[in-house]
Amino acid sequence: MKRAITVTGLTSLLALAVLAGCVTVNVYFPAAEAQKAADRIIDQVTGGTGSPAQGSQSGSQTAPAAQPPSADRGIFAASGSALLAATGRALDLLVPAAAAQEQANLNISTPQIRAIIASMHQRFQHLKPFFVAGAVGMTAEGRIAVRDPSSVPLAQRATLLRLVAQQNRALSMLYEEVAKANGHPQWAADIRNVFARRWMAHARQAGWYYRDSNGKWQHN
Repeated sequence: MKRAITVTGLTSLLALAVLAGCVTVNVYFPAAEAQKAADRIIDQVTGGTGSPAQGSQSGSQTAPAAQPPSADRGIFAASGSALLAATGRALDLLVPAAAAQEQANLNISTPQIRAIIASMHQRFQHLKPFFVAGAVGMTAEGRIAVRDPSSVPLAQRATLLRLVAQQNRALSMLYEEVAKANGHPQWAADIRNVFARRWMAHARQAGWYYRDSNGKWQHN
């Protein structure tokens, strides 16, 4: 009977360990860290023009690393089972590692990300006059849209459309690369949403037009 209880307990502990690992890896999205990363990248792309101050979510959100109950570790020590003791050590390592992941900054310095940022910065030098003139603006989807093509001389419209298309492709690539660089390709949509909010905050600060989620152009 004692052997059966030990095996059952071990199975339950292993199942809990796997479940805890899955929840931490698949659910957690570091929104505050993504916001800080977005502000840094936007500043690099635009050269710091009109860079908005970070909002209330910009600070690091840290939580104390949880520890397995001390009673559980006492049971492992008293059991004399090498397998149970190994399981306890695995749990001790799992929880702090998950907490460390939550506190870590997002990686935005891979060669791919740096190349995308550099190309966007160069292209922005040509797009900036159109932002200032109100011909284009940022959208709630984290993209650039042409707001008033009639404000652009006919000879420049083809160039404007090409620049906007190229910059939007680069933006989509950026969101995907940031997610992949941090080991979670499924975060791409969340990364885009965070960037979209920060782009619109930047637009308000810089005096550009931006299109809200209702499709209305705004200008501060």
